[in-house]
Amino acid sequence: MSQEWVLRGERVVTDTGVRPAAVVVRDGKVAAVVGPSEVPSGPPVTDVGTKVIMPGVVDSHAHINEPGRTEWEGFETATRAAAAGGITTVVDMPLNSIPATTSLQALQVKAAAAEGHCTIDYGFWGGVIPGNVGELEAMIDAGVTGFKCFLIQSGVDEFPHVTREDLERAMPVLARRGVPLIVHAEMTDAEGPPQGDTRTYQSYLASRPRQWEDDAIRMMVELCRKHRGPVHIVHLSSSDALGTVAAAKAEGLPFTVETCPHYLTFDAEHIPDGATWFKCAPPIRESENREKLWTGLARGDIDMVVSDHSPCTPALKHLEHGDFGKAWGGIASLQFSLPAVWTGMRARGHGLEQLVRWMCEAPARLTGLAGQKGSLTPGADADLLVFDPEAPFTPEASGVLHRHKLTPYSGRPLVGVVERTWVRGQEVHTRGAPAPGPTGRWIRRPGTARPVK
Repeated sequence: MSQEWVLRGERVVTDTGVRPAAVVVRDGKVAAVVGPSEVPSGPPVTDVGTKVIMPGVVDSHAHINEPGRTEWEGFETATRAAAAGGITTVVDMPLNSIPATTSLQALQVKAAAAEGHCTIDYGFWGGVIPGNVGELEAMIDAGVTGFKCFLIQSGVDEFPHVTREDLERAMPVLARRGVPLIVHAEMTDAEGPPQGDTRTYQSYLASRPRQWEDDAIRMMVELCRKHRGPVHIVHLSSSDALGTVAAAKAEGLPFTVETCPHYLTFDAEHIPDGATWFKCAPPIRESENREKLWTGLARGDIDMVVSDHSPCTPALKHLEHGDFGKAWGGIASLQFSLPAVWTGMRARGHGLEQLVRWMCEAPARLTGLAGQKGSLTPGADADLLVFDPEAPFTPEASGVLHRHKLTPYSGRPLVGVVERTWVRGQEVHTRGAPAPGPTGRWIRRPGTARPVK
């Protein structure tokens, strides 16, 4: 039986701009986007007035850590927090779970852990590590979104970093199958712990200079040019690399870049000594660097903004000593990515269309889901948000839905509240109401995954 309903409002972010419109939903899909006076008679209509209707956010970079390190996060808590933050599709990184997602068997273990526990739709990145080239085709057939690698120590033993020689073997496979290689782009021969007083943030910042990113990105441009497969740089922190990125794009290479809410929100000058909950890799840099990242985003050098949600247990942040040398590097942000980015956008004069471009449409393209996720195009999944872009709020620990409450966004005033979230036409979040049961599905990469027998 066909199920049809309508979501109507004065500010709908459509492919042709922000305008009064109504989204007609039929059987979990966007059936049409029509004018307010063209709503079909019969189906129920929800009118949200001046609140914004927009596509659900696609977050292509999150560490959910299950199985193996579920005490760090987990599919149930991560996806519930994501729904509250307006994210309707999340793609899980191949680490820090145990086993790491570097073989078909490990992928099957990961998928089994997720099934039946996710509030929103989800996908999986595979991993490229030394010696696993023989596993890549099988994981592509099974539906991974693409593959991640590290050019520097990852922080966990299960996911060793690769050399250029490793990539020369793996990249032809990925290029032939048309799936992206996503790269943690830091590279050095001189890695070591912070020097001096390791309670100071400046000691940590000095230990991971911009040049590590800049050199790694230059190498990946060379490899992209040689192998002609899509390459994507994750969590860009160094604004000094933007010229290299712009030149690669001008050359027509399939080269894309993301940055993250924390690099666009915080700055090194205002991170207190001992505040290890701000530690991430690459590090949050200076305010002038942050503003150049915003400029690169507006110019199109940076394609998208995704969370890099990378939580851990509070004990691993070494809060009692505030030691940046010993603390785990990663920021918990899944629930607050959308309002954090929107807060920064408003302050710099960017609008709702850019928000959808950077947080919905571009990550959908990266993951092969353009036309299915991240837009209100007829035929797309009815992943919808009601968003109040003028509403201020301040995150507090009591409202954090991640497994652990520690996040640098606590106590920071933000603007933009997600009122309601739908995935494939099913409501998965209503502000102030209990979350419904999990209904999320594994979304395999279209065009490369083989039919599941």
